[in-house]
Amino acid sequence: MTKYKPTIGLEIHAELRTKTKMFCNSKNDPEEKKPNTNICPICLAHPGTLPVINQEAVLSVIKVGLALGGKIADFTEFDRKNYFYPDIPKGYQISQYKYPIVSGGNLKGVVITRVHLEEDTANLKHQGNSSLVDYNRAGVPLMELVTEPVVENAAQAVAFAKELQLILRALGVSEANMEKGADAR
Repeated sequence: MTKYKPTIGLEIHAELRTKTKMFCNSKNDPEEKKPNTNICPICLAHPGTLPVINQEAVLSVIKVGLALGGKIADFTEFDRKNYFYPDIPKGYQISQYKYPIVSGGNLKGVVITRVHLEEDTANLKHQGNSSLVDYNRAGVPLMELVTEPVVENAAQAVAFAKELQLILRALGVSEANMEKGADAR
């Protein structure tokens, strides 16, 4: 019998601690209990709205990239990741792929492929036979970190995630509350 060796790549999202959302001036407070209070026409994808990049979010990702020894891009752009689901009002997510803010880096022997920005989706609340959408979280700035498939076991993945959590908290860019399943997932 052939022995298999695990080969794991990680994709980690972390909500960034900024005053406003990724592409508008709506308050960044995904923990808001009253539904649909921190929203605007940009969050809701109204026609004719123009998203403006949150500079604080960009600087946060640059800080993370420098802490990981990554290369900071001199050019970056955003892309549309198209998918249709009730929690994404535009029918697409504004994200980065081809030209991320950070390329490369290393943490605890795990090679980083990229660190980039995107916006979070809204939040579906299921109640019996119906679902409601709370848009407070729509547009919250997310940092996404992607590794090469070099993690060989769960212990290595856990050590990496815990160290990343410490870095995000030390830099003050995210609460990185992985236990909540909200800030890092």
